[in-house]
Amino acid sequence: MNLKLLSKGNVLVFGDIILDRYISGSVNRVSPEAPVPVLKPSDEDIRLGGAANVAVNLSSLGSKATLIGVTGKDDPSDQVKVLLKKNKIKNALSKSVNPTISKLRFLAGQQQLIRIDSEEEFTEADWKTSLSNYRKHIRIEKNKVLVISDYEKGTLKNIPLIIKEAKRLNKIILVDPKGDDFAKYKSANIITPNFNEFVRVVGKIREEADVTRKGKELIHSLKLSALLITRGSEGMTLLEKKSGKITRMDFPTEAKDVFDVSGAGDTVIASIAAGLASGFSLSESIKLANVAAGIVVGKSGTAIVNKDEITPFLNKAEAYMSLEEAESFAQSLRQKGKKIIFTNGCFDILHAGHVEYLEAARDFGDTLIVGINSDQSVKELKGKNRPLNKLEHRAKVLSSLRCVDAVVVFEDKTPMKLILSVKPDILVKGGDYKINEIVGNKEVVKSGGKVMTIPLVKGISTTKIIQKLI
Repeated sequence: MNLKLLSKGNVLVFGDIILDRYISGSVNRVSPEAPVPVLKPSDEDIRLGGAANVAVNLSSLGSKATLIGVTGKDDPSDQVKVLLKKNKIKNALSKSVNPTISKLRFLAGQQQLIRIDSEEEFTEADWKTSLSNYRKHIRIEKNKVLVISDYEKGTLKNIPLIIKEAKRLNKIILVDPKGDDFAKYKSANIITPNFNEFVRVVGKIREEADVTRKGKELIHSLKLSALLITRGSEGMTLLEKKSGKITRMDFPTEAKDVFDVSGAGDTVIASIAAGLASGFSLSESIKLANVAAGIVVGKSGTAIVNKDEITPFLNKAEAYMSLEEAESFAQSLRQKGKKIIFTNGCFDILHAGHVEYLEAARDFGDTLIVGINSDQSVKELKGKNRPLNKLEHRAKVLSSLRCVDAVVVFEDKTPMKLILSVKPDILVKGGDYKINEIVGNKEVVKSGGKVMTIPLVKGISTTKIIQKLI
């Protein structure tokens, strides 16, 4: 998946705009006036929430976002504008006499003490103004995808009308739903409820078969193209209507550590929207969303994720990345001061000798990038009966190793182009090579890097394994 294509995406976001404020500090005593902790504030963080957070996630992924919604005529509104400009989000906001929706959270360390919400129902005049803004921007041809971000704060007074006008213009409509009645989202392309929201609408789930059955019923009743249920630690479940049939696909969670789920739904729908707007398939877009959500839940508060963070995790999910993705990945590593190690091979049958070799290579630096020969490249090097395992399978096994951070496929007989793109700090090959025989050795040394060899494990090789099998 080429994440550079995300820059081609244009997405219109319509929904409730929220300003999130976080005041952090320490608690060392209890108030003598009442049995409550006394917070000594040390830091304040202001972030965009709700529909605005969807737009921020889109921008962070490289896509272009236009935000439609309502704010007040107050300081929080000014802060929203500043943050939108900072994140390169097009402002299509209307002003209300009512205050900007805001949430103020007080935190001691990682513990939230209290949340204060400021919100009032927006007026009919506010709705008419935002609807006018919507009609103006939905007609723009490049805005191919519409995200309806419903937090039930009163911005979206007539969702069926919003969907109807987008359908008439053949837009792809994604909805982050709320409430216990999804009828207002009828005819949208995709809705993305979390599991609790799904259960609230369809009723109790006793077994996995109920998820499929009730999900299909929801798709039929709402005339959806797809239903994506986000399920926390259980990943995501996609029910998609194709050629009159509804198929199910499950995506296991990519999260390593769950710290805070705030805004994870925004990241999911933003990632899917960015993917679809950029020409990705729905399954590709959901893979992207799954990886992005796995990263964002490991952060505090209403967080976002960017392409550089996604690339290595997506590589693990997809097994390998392209030359262009590897170049971008390596560049981001260098900016962070990381030491890059590079090695390459066919890895037709991954064995213990390979694992020991790769683990030793990884110890030389921070990130190990492994170049892997394409099937055609292996055939040219090893003969017409090779490889025994196709690229996808070889890369999948290789990328599953803890010591391997990224796998990159190359089409040529040698990895010279890849080495020139990655610019490793350390180039590594097995002990059966002399330094001057290693492809790219001069180029790496010239750029200030090192070339090293690692002794091979005696008695183990792919050739010997094949001979035993024969």
